Amino acid sequence: MVSSAHEALHRIFRDHPDLFYRLSSRLGYDLPPPTKAAVECPDVTETAAIERRIDTLIRFETESQGPFLLAVEAQGKPDPAKPSSWAYYVSYLWSKYRLPTHLMVVCQDRRTAAWAQRPVSSGLPFLPTLTVRPMVVGPHNTPVIADPRQAREDILMATLSAITHAAEPDIDDILKALSRALRDVPEDQGSQVVEYTAQGLRHGRAKQLWKELLMADTSFYRSWLFEEVRDEGRAETFVASILLVLVLEQRGVKVSEEVRKRVEDIDDPEVLRMVLARAVTAPTAEAIFDGATPAGPWAQPRGGGAGPQP
Repeated sequence: MVSSAHEALHRIFRDHPDLFYRLSSRLGYDLPPPTKAAVECPDVTETAAIERRIDTLIRFETESQGPFLLAVEAQGKPDPAKPSSWAYYVSYLWSKYRLPTHLMVVCQDRRTAAWAQRPVSSGLPFLPTLTVRPMVVGPHNTPVIADPRQAREDILMATLSAITHAAEPDIDDILKALSRALRDVPEDQGSQVVEYTAQGLRHGRAKQLWKELLMADTSFYRSWLFEEVRDEGRAETFVASILLVLVLEQRGVKVSEEVRKRVEDIDDPEVLRMVLARAVTAPTAEAIFDGATPAGPWAQPRGGGAGPQP
């Protein structure tokens, strides 16, 4: 099953092909400036029963070097079968379009990026026939954009920075800079950035922080996150649960992952209002559940453990 993080890693290039050029320049690649870019059909299936599909395929036009193809692949973990698939994609596209074909692999962790960077050859070690050596993008070489001013200068690059650094220690600073920069961009572009980022943050803590940062701007919050939870029928309780955690944290009360999960499990608006009221004065985060009854899933932690007794 394709994850939302997988989609975000390549979709941002499909929707904004010019981002590839700005990123390439930062990584030291001297490419001819494009005059045109068009997204092509990513299907590389032959008449055989096996379906093969590239994540994103873009055709670039340049004046000095002519056209070329860029195949973008999102990779979540090392996979020994992938290099042969990548070799097939590049060979197939080269044969079909008769155009130079480049492969870019986008990763979210350093281990996968290091694996993807290793050249893999077909043929004996002393007589390789075909070598796969993709351009790899990940937390090891994507710029860390933790300054709101820099984020405003290139909001898409800042978005890519957030997506590729989702599991890195500096993700908090990156997300804070991105959320502040969003205040100065048009709403339609900002909503798209919100969607890319929310999809790309597969790790719970970073995704939770992103939701909390978006609470400061209701237009962007409604544009995607509100729609997401509304589709699940939990918009009101979802918003209130985030507000509850914010109240505790603003008071300097430490909120554990267990408490966060218990709050997220509350599906009764009346219960949530009661717990939210307790959050204003509770000495600890756990104390907001004092007096709980076993009448609903909110009264116990996930996993069936017993909740606090009055």
